[in-house]
Amino acid sequence: MAILPLASGCAGRSLKEIASQGWRVGPNYQTPAAAVSDDWIDSENVRIDRGQEPAGRWWESFGDPALSQLIDLAYRQNLTLREAGWRIEEARARRDVVAGNLYPQLQELQGDYLRSKRSTETALFPPIDPSSPFANLARTEFSNWRIGGALAWELDFWGRYRRAIESADARLDSSFESFNEAVVLLVAEVASTYVELRTVEQRLDVARNNLQLQEESARVAQARLDARAANSELDTPQAKANLYNTLGVIEAIQIQRRQVENRLCVLLGMPPQELNELLGPSRGIPLAPEAVATGVPADLLRRRPDVRRAERLLAAQSAQIGVAESELYPRISLVGSLGWEAERFGDLFNGSAFSGAIGPGFRWAVLNYGRLLGNIAAEDARFQQLVATYQQTILRANEEAENAIVAYLHYLDQIKAREESVRQAEEAQRVAQVKYLEGEIDFNRLFTVQQLLLSQQELLAVARGNSARAVVDLYRALGGGWELSPTVVESIVPGETETAPSVEPTTKVP
Repeated sequence: MAILPLASGCAGRSLKEIASQGWRVGPNYQTPAAAVSDDWIDSENVRIDRGQEPAGRWWESFGDPALSQLIDLAYRQNLTLREAGWRIEEARARRDVVAGNLYPQLQELQGDYLRSKRSTETALFPPIDPSSPFANLARTEFSNWRIGGALAWELDFWGRYRRAIESADARLDSSFESFNEAVVLLVAEVASTYVELRTVEQRLDVARNNLQLQEESARVAQARLDARAANSELDTPQAKANLYNTLGVIEAIQIQRRQVENRLCVLLGMPPQELNELLGPSRGIPLAPEAVATGVPADLLRRRPDVRRAERLLAAQSAQIGVAESELYPRISLVGSLGWEAERFGDLFNGSAFSGAIGPGFRWAVLNYGRLLGNIAAEDARFQQLVATYQQTILRANEEAENAIVAYLHYLDQIKAREESVRQAEEAQRVAQVKYLEGEIDFNRLFTVQQLLLSQQELLAVARGNSARAVVDLYRALGGGWELSPTVVESIVPGETETAPSVEPTTKVP
């Protein structure tokens, strides 16, 4: 105890300050401040509902049973999610390893048998009279049986091991948040891929419908050529070129459809295969809801798993500063051993064969302060890096949410414009087809109108797909979907799903 005032004085902290922190050196963690917007830029838009929390199963707002089934299947089978689940188990096990250091670090049983024969030709061999009471010292052969145990316990006087447990607890929390983040990304990726698949199917339907119109135009052009109508020599090859171009477009779309379907299979944790049974009949591109619940930007601190993970890694690093600072202080230990030792096994457990030792001790790295102080500075610098990472994560989350909101709002307006454009193009195509059949216009005019219709229908399908994907991006940016993760953990990894309890926690979780 006499070295305690000296230790605290040399390390720069008073005993009173250390005692006030529960005999833990290093800083007590506090969540750092971070900038977040007061409100969304488009908060006044009637489609943005700030007063309501985003729904947990937000994908159900599309009203598409096939999408809900795919997401539920991905929950159960996705391999990336399974990997994240086992990372939780790893972090839990490593936390248990660290917690074990609170107890005697060395606890072992020892036992051996030794048969020895000494050389009598060495200079150290004692010439002792055999009748002397010390004659045993001159024996050349002897046996020795020994059994016992040893214990070494470094007391956690300065909180070194408790800080390490704080750090392990925070890292275990971060592994749960990594799992939650994987859930959010998986749900968004499955939904986005599903929307892309339905968009490709819609484009394929558009191309096939236009192919029928172009086949009719090519038939009329051929009939005009057979009747030797004016300009028919040019109309027929032009009509057929348009027809075969659309056939080429259809083949390219079919390639894209198969590739998107294969990507969806991987997300579902299965080899690429036909998904017709899972997908069922096409319901078209999922329709974006007319309004979305967003909450307020400050909710991102609570809802986004990546933000919470960054904060938990920050707490873990804060505790590491305390671990590094504890190296400035002496390590106080209790060391002991006990055992029985005898030449003959039958005498091994006699009272006279017992031996033992116990006592306190300390080790103090008094001539290594340059190294130890440098390590503390390095851990603190790492902490400051993670502060910046945490604050940057929040800014990026805010940006992603704002980008998704503006895309959602304007894609809805774009769809209305595209729908009107398609209606006008369909009417123009109908009139042009009749006039070409009656010979009132040449094929160039019909070709232009048909190309306009195809492009406008394609753009409408893309706009509808973009609108649905904007909703997906919005809920991903808001951290939606992670609420269901405990059920998934139970199906992926064994054991309990809740965070392991910390030993006298001092961290403050937001």
